[in-house]
Amino acid sequence: MAKRVAMFDKVSFGQFKEGFIDCFGESSDEKVNEVYENLKIPTRATGGSAGYDFFAPIDIVLEPGETVKIPTGIRVWMEPDWVLSCYPRSGLGFKYRLQLNNTVGIIDSDYYDSDNEGHIFAKLTNDTKEGKTVRVEAGSGFMQGIFLEYGITLDDDAMEIRNGGFGSTT
Repeated sequence: MAKRVAMFDKVSFGQFKEGFIDCFGESSDEKVNEVYENLKIPTRATGGSAGYDFFAPIDIVLEPGETVKIPTGIRVWMEPDWVLSCYPRSGLGFKYRLQLNNTVGIIDSDYYDSDNEGHIFAKLTNDTKEGKTVRVEAGSGFMQGIFLEYGITLDDDAMEIRNGGFGSTT
């Protein structure tokens, strides 16, 4: 039986609004609130699924070569010594060559307590070689996250405290 090691929830409305405006530009509180209220917590599709599907907060259309940064509105608490690895949904990668810009998103357990509430973002590129447009409807899965346990070296002495996301630890 799989270990139960984590819990997803939403970031605050204020944090989501900040991320939404950063990604998509100015928008009314009413529009952002509507999107926020409709956010779906990641779930597995079947009992045998390893990945938790992340759902698009709005309709996403990516022409060949286009990139979009997506505020998921989601954060995740997890046990120490675990990591959430994020990948494009396999069907989107296979059909359209949809790529995460950092190839694999790594969400560390201490990201949850960051100033941005551990808000998980995804940056996707339509890297098609066949001229295909990617369309993901709001509420549809676009990324999957898999929890993995990890180890550290015997002489590890890392004691720094995280405060931020991309590039915050180096």
